[in-house]
Parts: sequence; C-alpha cells; structure tokens
Amino acid sequence: MSLTARAFAGLVFLVGVLALVLFVGAGTFAYWQAWVFLSVFTAAVAHITIDLARRDPALLARRVQAGPIAETTRSQQRIQGAASLAFIGTFVVSALDYRVGGSRPPAVFVVLGDGLVACGLFVVFRVFRSNTFTSATIEVASGQQVVSTGPYAVVRHPMYAGALLFLLGVPFALGSYWGLLGLPPLAAVIIWRLRDEERYLGRNLVGYAAYCARVRYRLIPRLW
Repeated sequence: MSLTARAFAGLVFLVGVLALVLFVGAGTFAYWQAWVFLSVFTAAVAHITIDLARRDPALLARRVQAGPIAETTRSQQRIQGAASLAFIGTFVVSALDYRVGGSRPPAVFVVLGDGLVACGLFVVFRVFRSNTFTSATIEVASGQQVVSTGPYAVVRHPMYAGALLFLLGVPFALGSYWGLLGLPPLAAVIIWRLRDEERYLGRNLVGYAAYCARVRYRLIPRLW
C-alpha cells in the first residue's frame, strides 16, 4: 500500500471511529451537528494529507506513525495513551449529552465551534508548511535544525496551540456544553507532553535552548 493510501486509510478509520462513537452515543443519525463536524474535519484533514503527499512525503511518512505504540519513551507512551482516552471521552460525553438533551447551545455556537475546529486545523497546516520535522513522535531526525520562522516565531509549540483551538471548538460544534469537561484533562496532557518535549529537545537539538530564550511563550502569546 502506498504512503498516501495508508494516510487516507488512517483518516477513514479515524472518521469511522468518531462517527460510530457520535451516532451510537446520540442514539440517532439525526444529529446534524455531528454530520457538519465530521464533514469539516474530514475535508480539512484530507486537504492537509493531499498537500503533504504532494509537497513533503517525508513529513507525511513521519505523521503516519502516530499513537502510543509509536512513541519510543515510556513517559510519552503514557502521555499519548492519556490523550487518546481524553480525546475519545470528549466525543462520548458530547454525544450522550445530545441523547439526553442536557444542553443545547444555539446554532450560532455550533457554527463558531466548527470555525474553531477549522482554524485549529489551519494552524496545524501552517506548522507543516513551516517545519518538515514535525514528527508525530518526539525525536530528532538526521539533519534536523531549529525552526524559528512562521508560527514558530510567535510560540514554541504552534501545533499544540492549534490543537487546543481545535479541541475547544469540538464540544460547541457537537452541540454540547458538557463536552467541555474534556478540555482541562486534554490541556493538561498537552502541557505534560510539551514540557517533556522541551526537555528532550534541549538535550538533543543544537540551538533549541537559544531558541527558547528568544521565543518566551509556549502556547499563548503574552500569556504562557
């Protein structure tokens, strides 16, 4: 199977799992918020995948290898495992909330949520455009250099910043306030991962310590 085919097979599998969780949890296919979210998510990730396949297949290959099993350190395996559980939990809670009618954000909030999802994925797209070494696992590749341009000139971890935007938008996009309960543990896992990543890169990537001294903020400009 070609690299592009494997990447799209992974996308189809992920979308299938999310659809199963959402529609089984909601107990109905008449869950228009889920249909819209899945459409936005699939279109955005498919666009990113096509762009990587054409422009940077080496990066696509690095991104295909993801998840707890792909990590090489025990700490990152634990972090990725916790992230996966919290991520799926957000969808489970949002779908169950829809089933019982616990919360009903207005349609404008749903649209804004989908907008945040799209914006978060656009930030990830810009990160991939700026840094060909954005592996799905924490490692230092041969010939890797510190990237300090584009979104990396603003914060040290722009891909995680994009992920937070995406995760903030998901519960609103799915028509649930209760789904926001998944955001604090997901944010905690992201902070846990980036701190571990910074320690690793500080030890193994030449120039990373100097870059951290120049770019003070990790995730949110002028805040942290």
